[in-house]
Amino acid sequence: MTFTYIKPYLKYLGILLAALPLTAATVRVIQTNSAGDNVSIIDPATNKVVGTITGIEVNHGAAVAPDGSHYYISNEAESTLDVVDGKTYKVIKHIPLSDHPNNIGISKDGKRVYVAIARGSGAVDVIDTVSMERVKSIPVKGPQHNTYVTPDGNFVVTGSVRSRVITVIDQKTEEPVWTLEMDKGVRPMTFVTNPDGSTKWILVQVSDFHGFAVVDFATHKEVNRIKLPDTPAGKEAIHEGGNISHGMAVTYDKKMLVVNSTLNSAIYMYSLPDLKLIGSADVGVAPDWLTLTPDNKAYVANSGMNTVSVIDLATRKEITRIPVGEVPKRNITAVFP
Repeated sequence: MTFTYIKPYLKYLGILLAALPLTAATVRVIQTNSAGDNVSIIDPATNKVVGTITGIEVNHGAAVAPDGSHYYISNEAESTLDVVDGKTYKVIKHIPLSDHPNNIGISKDGKRVYVAIARGSGAVDVIDTVSMERVKSIPVKGPQHNTYVTPDGNFVVTGSVRSRVITVIDQKTEEPVWTLEMDKGVRPMTFVTNPDGSTKWILVQVSDFHGFAVVDFATHKEVNRIKLPDTPAGKEAIHEGGNISHGMAVTYDKKMLVVNSTLNSAIYMYSLPDLKLIGSADVGVAPDWLTLTPDNKAYVANSGMNTVSVIDLATRKEITRIPVGEVPKRNITAVFP
């Protein structure tokens, strides 16, 4: 009789435990500063810089271990992946790479970091986070700019500005499985998923296009191209930064896409999956990247102002601007126990 009553209780307890990480988790925004030697750690609860990683000249991409124990930062000055202690924010190791790095991605289990190599014939370096060594370089076509792991963890996706090619790599075998050549250089990407969590679309920003392309993951073909709104009358168009539209992300509930407009110093919101424009918000000068937090806020790196704009996506209003380092660009959101 006792077991009969314990079973539903255990099921209820499991539901409570599954909900705990969202409410009890630590959330941090990691903001790299491309013209300096420091990385800013932002607490979204207070919108304050609560820590600084120093001594990484021309830092580019960032990733965080699932448990928050280590941060990984690509170091352009020394062509290394720098490993940072998650508590002290001190660099504890410089891992030599095959060449000059750009952005990075991390596997779902945190055991691999994938580094886009931006020089030479083209490669994605693979770092084993247990041994803290480079264990492989995956050959790809052209120098690589940004590297991601798909939301389901099954694939590594990387893009080249110079060769204009997207390369999709099987995460288990760490070998390329398909490629797609675009008409322009491949810039930032993000992903839309199917109901089962698999990848439906790769959304791709490309050089000199004020908007993004939609690539169908199943057919490996571009199926749509969305242009962002023109610069409003009376507002000055800005041509600073790496591209006129650079940086985008999908909200945690998967209902909205948020896209930077460097040209218009704004972000635009599109509903998913229909990709209808539903709103916008002004940010600082030359927004060059953005990341989203679970509480529905956007953190937009204003590379022309050395600040991060915080946007409430529900009200589409700027809450505050956070001073950070010189020329902030790539940023990520880390959620860990």
